[in-house]
Amino acid sequence: MPKQHSIKFLPSGRKIDVAHETSVLDAALQVGIELESICGARQTCGKCIVTTTVDTSLGQDTPSNTSHITEPDDDERDCLNKYNLSPEAYRLGCAAHIIGDLVVTVPESSLSRKQVVRKTAGAITVDTQPMVRLIFVEVAPPKLGSRSDWSRLQTAIQEQWGIDNLTIAPPVLKQLQATLREGNESVTVTLWGESKVIRVEAGYVESLYGLAVDIGSTTLAAYLVELRTGNVLETATMMNPQVRYGEDIVSRISYASEKNGLRHLHRSIINALNDLFESVAESANIQSDEITDVVLVGNSVMHHIVLGIDPSELGHIPFVLAIDDAVDQPASQLGLKKLHAGAQVHILPCIASYVGADNVAVLLAEHHQFQDDILLIADIGTNAEILMGQKSRILSTSSPTGPAFEGAQIQHGQRAAIGAIERIRLDTHGLRYKVIGDERWSNELSSGESLQPTGICGSGIIEAIACLFTSGLITENGKFDRNTCQTHPNMRAVKNSFELVLASADDSAIPNDIVITQHDIRAIQLAKAAFYSSVRILMDELGVTQIDRIRLAGAFGSYIDPLYAMQIGLIPDCDLNEVISVGNAAGDGALIALINRNERQYIQQLVREVTYIETAAEPEFQDYFVEALIFPHGSDTFVHLASGENHD
Repeated sequence: MPKQHSIKFLPSGRKIDVAHETSVLDAALQVGIELESICGARQTCGKCIVTTTVDTSLGQDTPSNTSHITEPDDDERDCLNKYNLSPEAYRLGCAAHIIGDLVVTVPESSLSRKQVVRKTAGAITVDTQPMVRLIFVEVAPPKLGSRSDWSRLQTAIQEQWGIDNLTIAPPVLKQLQATLREGNESVTVTLWGESKVIRVEAGYVESLYGLAVDIGSTTLAAYLVELRTGNVLETATMMNPQVRYGEDIVSRISYASEKNGLRHLHRSIINALNDLFESVAESANIQSDEITDVVLVGNSVMHHIVLGIDPSELGHIPFVLAIDDAVDQPASQLGLKKLHAGAQVHILPCIASYVGADNVAVLLAEHHQFQDDILLIADIGTNAEILMGQKSRILSTSSPTGPAFEGAQIQHGQRAAIGAIERIRLDTHGLRYKVIGDERWSNELSSGESLQPTGICGSGIIEAIACLFTSGLITENGKFDRNTCQTHPNMRAVKNSFELVLASADDSAIPNDIVITQHDIRAIQLAKAAFYSSVRILMDELGVTQIDRIRLAGAFGSYIDPLYAMQIGLIPDCDLNEVISVGNAAGDGALIALINRNERQYIQQLVREVTYIETAAEPEFQDYFVEALIFPHGSDTFVHLASGENHD
């Protein structure tokens, strides 16, 4: 019997070797994953839930078998049963002990450090003209020989509201007679698009709710709206569970092509959306079946997977979408059960293969920003989507930046959660940092205190590398400079290179020092070069050498500091005062489409006027990419960096 076993945690991918019969809870804590355990491992609170169901299709590099974990005892079974959880599918991390190599999944709900997702809807000024509306109708009582209830309801609507040629959603028709009798033939009807009856409620009601949903590769964000007023009542977010099938969209395309891959991906996102809808409704103190209209946006791959369409064609040339028009269909057809039975879903159109409905939503939210000068709008994630131009001409493209900006491919990288290092300042005397959840700098703490960082997120990675470069610790090629590194207190020699020590193991919440390595720097170089090269291709297409304004959208773009982004050459030279975050513009665009039906028609027309450029296919792309690997750039000048010299 070996003394050590490997355990890998999903979706984080963290892995550690532990002693025989170590509890899953202890192993998680050792690797910096804080499972919640209110009862102190007494098998009573049921908070440290993990799953150990083997999914061989995942192709994990850690062999796993349910026999590699101890069998649940009576106390654990009783606890799981109390929460209606099957011991065959779920285990208590405090009770389950490791007796072989193992892969477990940690639900977000089991973490004491819940994910902080920085996707919030911005202020929107738009007329409230939703696709759905309420009408109160009094129907003539039935008599012997009367026409059907549906026919009499149609007649009443025509006579009282002047609306003809209506259809009725099949689930609503099934309950129509009972509803009419319950309301003594007086009902409130919910109409979709003045063409379909999608809900009938007994008597008079005023509830009219909708959801705007941004389906990100990493994060799902839902905004619950009172459609009669246009007010956003609640926002709910959660991690996209598809992360376990691949960090980026290319990985998910590959997984979808495997046996049952598409079914797993589709089921995963639909189940997550159902949970998200139920959660946001509960927060607003309403029933989720009161929601009747939903607008979904997402990148092209998410768009296809939600619709149950195989995205494999997006994985190879010529990268063809199955559909790029807007889609309207009943929510129930997608498997969205936590809504009213007659609820409808609208999915915004796509522009091209990798410029999806989420970027169209950004365009809808920000189209008024395109004026006579040159504007760049970028939503930087695992796949950066770019809009550039002026009111007379708008270009679009995408750039496969990869997940490095969101913490993946970085040794101690993580997503933006409480405890992640998000701000860094570095000079010849040392280093200081901030973590999410604490406004203090690390050098402002009292003796014996520590911020207990858990890793470093995207904004922190950008600032760390920018500070390394401006301090002369790395060269323009991204290599550590031996002469300056040897004398700096935060630099440490490793093999034939160096690494920057951000926090020692004693000061961190994990058993290791938190560092930035040469490999981390290279990952950022590749990501920023891919993005910058795509921007340069669009500038060439427009015949310009200068960007006048930059708008950064999305979770990552909202929290990076423009100065540090420009110092490493992630974004092109621009007046720093004109580089502005616009938050989750994709969510804003989805809200606009939910609140105003005319905006749905407008954006459908506008996307046909946008010119898509396949930048990676342009002959100049490779040359631009090589030049963009340099910090900040091999040939382009950054005259506006001087204005940020005293920036803090």
